[in-house]
Amino acid sequence: MNRRIRPLLLAALATLLAGAGTLALSSPAQAAACENGYVGLTYDDGPNPSTTTQLLNTLRGNGLRATMFNTGQNAAANPGLVAAQVSAGMWVANHSYTHPHMLNLSQAAMTDELSRTQTAIRNGGGGTPTIFRPPYGETNGTLQSAASALGLRTVTWDVDSQDWNGASTAQIVQAAARLTNGQLILMHDNYQTTIAAIPQIAAGLAQRGLCAGMISASTGRAVAPSGGSNPTTPPPGGGSCTTTYTAGQQWADRFNGSVAVSGTNNWVVTVTLRAPQRVLATWNASVSYDSTGLVMTARPNGNGNTFGLTIQHGGNWTWPSLSCRTA
Repeated sequence: MNRRIRPLLLAALATLLAGAGTLALSSPAQAAACENGYVGLTYDDGPNPSTTTQLLNTLRGNGLRATMFNTGQNAAANPGLVAAQVSAGMWVANHSYTHPHMLNLSQAAMTDELSRTQTAIRNGGGGTPTIFRPPYGETNGTLQSAASALGLRTVTWDVDSQDWNGASTAQIVQAAARLTNGQLILMHDNYQTTIAAIPQIAAGLAQRGLCAGMISASTGRAVAPSGGSNPTTPPPGGGSCTTTYTAGQQWADRFNGSVAVSGTNNWVVTVTLRAPQRVLATWNASVSYDSTGLVMTARPNGNGNTFGLTIQHGGNWTWPSLSCRTA
C-alpha cells in the first residue's frame, strides 16, 4: 500500500471506530508488522534486586524484548536475575565489571574488566556475550582491541533517553519516538520512570511499524530476532489476546470505560493513562499500579473477561492505551 495513502486510511478508520464508541486494540507486538524495521531497546547497569524483576515483567507484559548490558559485579551478586533475564527472552551483554572510566585503565586492566564480566554472566546462565557497551560510551582503539580479543563487538547508542539525567517518563517516551530502523536507545535498569515508559514505547513502535530486535554482533545494529525476516519473536510465555475498549458514562470530571478480552481466559492487560489522569475505581479484575499511577495491570478475578474502570480525566479525555498478553 502506498505509504501516503495508508496513514489517511488509518486515520479514517480510527475516526469511524471512535464515533461508534468502540476501539479494538491488540498487543503492540502483535499489531506491528515490522514493515519499517527493528530497533534496539537497551538497559544498562543491571541486574538490580530492586528493579530488574519489575523491568522484565513490564517488558514481557508489553511483548517486548531488549538487550541487558549487565555490569559484572551486579551479575556476580545476582546470578538468579541473570537467569531471569534469559528466561524472559532478553539478550545479555557486557558492560564492564565495575563501570569505570575505561580509558583511564591500562590495556591489561581493560581486559580484566571485560573477561571477569564474561565469566560472571556465563556463571549466571546468561551465555557468553558477544557485544560490549563501554561505560559512559567512552571508547578508543585500545579498548576496542581488548574487546575484540574476547570476541566482543563494541556498541554504543543512537538515542540517549536521558533517564540517568532525570528525564521524565514522557521525555523517555519522546526519545524512543526518534528511533529509526537499526538504531539503539540507551536506557537503564534502575529507574521507575524508565519502566513506566515501556507500555507507551511499545504502543509507539507498533504505530510506526517498528519492532524491538536484537543487536547484531556483526554490524552493531538492531535486526530481526531470528536474524531473518520473521516479523516478531515474542518473549517466552507470551501469547496473543485482543482487547476491545468501549466508552461508558461521562461526567464533568470523569468517565467510565470497559475492556473486553478475547483469545484467552488467562490474560494480563496493561492499561496506560495520560497524565494527569488517574483511576478512581475498577470492577471485575484484580489490578495493580506502577509507581506513577499511570500504568495499571489487570488480571482475571473470576468475573469473566470484561472489566471496567472509572478515570478522573483532569482535563485529558484521551482513552487509555491497552496491551494484552497471555499469562
